[in-house]
Amino acid sequence: MTGDKSKFQSLIKKSQGHVTYGDNNKGKILGLGTIQIGDGFKIQDVLLIEGLKHNLLSINQLCDKGLKVTFESKACNIVKEQSSDTMLKGMRLKNIYIITLDIASSRTISCLVSKDEDPWLWHRR
Repeated sequence: MTGDKSKFQSLIKKSQGHVTYGDNNKGKILGLGTIQIGDGFKIQDVLLIEGLKHNLLSINQLCDKGLKVTFESKACNIVKEQSSDTMLKGMRLKNIYIITLDIASSRTISCLVSKDEDPWLWHRR
């Protein structure tokens, strides 16, 4: 999920539906599309959510698409199961793993820093 329309390579607008966050607030679904990340890596079925300030990745959806996600004490890695090519890397900040989708590629990976003062609230969302 993302709130940034400019991230989409393709987008189908929707005018119905909501997602519910961990704190019971709701976000309106505005569309569904595909995001291109780096060198040919695409994430499909991404929801565009009104007012969402951060990008959220679903680990089980990544795994269902043939990716392997591993978490370690200081980092996480997302690799293709068949080829073991690294698609994304992230760094752990407190209890949250942070990945930047803006400039990620299989060769150049950078990480964002969370500015949220309550990481557990972010994690629950």
